[in-house]
Amino acid sequence: MYDFEARHIVEALRSGIPSRAVGRYFSDARPRIMKEISDRLDMAAEQEKSGGMVISGKYGEGKTHLLNTVFNLAHSNNMVVSFISLSKETPMDKLYLVYQKIIRNTYLPRRQQPGFMQELEKISANSPIANEMLLYAAKQLETDKLYYLFRSYLNTEDSDEKFLLQSDLEGDFISNAPLKKIYKRIFNQTVKYNVNFTKTKYCMDYFSFMSHLFTRMGYHGWVILIDETELMGRLGKKARLNAYRNMAHFLFPEKELESTFTLFALSASYTEDVIEGKHEYENLAAIYPDAQEPAKSVLDLLIKAPQLLPLTRDEINGVLYKIQEFHGRAYEWTPEVSPESLTEATQSGGYLLRTKIRAAIEFLDQLYQYGRAGKTTIDELGQETFTEDVPFLDELEQEENK
Repeated sequence: MYDFEARHIVEALRSGIPSRAVGRYFSDARPRIMKEISDRLDMAAEQEKSGGMVISGKYGEGKTHLLNTVFNLAHSNNMVVSFISLSKETPMDKLYLVYQKIIRNTYLPRRQQPGFMQELEKISANSPIANEMLLYAAKQLETDKLYYLFRSYLNTEDSDEKFLLQSDLEGDFISNAPLKKIYKRIFNQTVKYNVNFTKTKYCMDYFSFMSHLFTRMGYHGWVILIDETELMGRLGKKARLNAYRNMAHFLFPEKELESTFTLFALSASYTEDVIEGKHEYENLAAIYPDAQEPAKSVLDLLIKAPQLLPLTRDEINGVLYKIQEFHGRAYEWTPEVSPESLTEATQSGGYLLRTKIRAAIEFLDQLYQYGRAGKTTIDELGQETFTEDVPFLDELEQEENK
């Protein structure tokens, strides 16, 4: 019986589709940047110091793979992880849409599927964690809407109300009127907001509430991973500046977030294409002349973001060795191929890491199926020999069909 997990990893690498399983086993490359990220995770988990970081990289050089590696590292540290990609439907200038996407893609440690509401449902109305969360919602946030909402959620016995209130916590925000009606029915008391909640102004209250909730539930913190950050460049001028302001909540959270680390992945060309190409500093000075911070600090951070460099030869050889190992486990064979042969096979894959990986897998595929690929031939023992002629794939298929 073949190794299902190994087959999954090989097929994920072949297709180029990001996979957490790949991130789990291919985590040795780029030790310097991973050490920095690991230290930041430890600060969030052990010292309760929240913060954020931006990494940049060229297309195909492993940004998403690195995020998946961080995903696994965070889970091993008993931290909750949220993983999203920015898109037209999830633009960084509209934080309430980002919140909705994040909550729907939140994974508790040791869970393969997103979701945490099943844990929230275990909290009883008069438990210590419930009382602590209600006190936090009443005193520590900009608005007290979440106090009334969470108290109603804990005490309602009406399934429709429960669903409505849960949907709000997940980002499908309800208006003030139905919440007031529900609260009045349960407690026979009138809701008196200290500030009227609007999702466009006070959405960070929800992020703060969730970061506090996760630590109170016994997790060591919250890691938020945001991919495709360069899609901010497609927004309009003012929307981009608002997106930078929103990023500041995660990069410089001060006391807004508790034990939270946020990592943004950005295209290496963003500085040239957007910050310089669209004159972001000048735009900021023109539109917000008296309030350039914190957007200016975010722009400075984007420019200075550490870039993922191409892997060294030793790092690539390490990746190829693991690919060879997983290919053997996936298809139940022992490919005794020299590192030189496998490295040579990747030269046809161009300069991108993902295409080099795909070329290596195709090389192993041909050896497995036909016993030879390029100048390499595999004997019955799985050991390689060399031929002078270089057969093409269609020639191999014709020979196989004879």
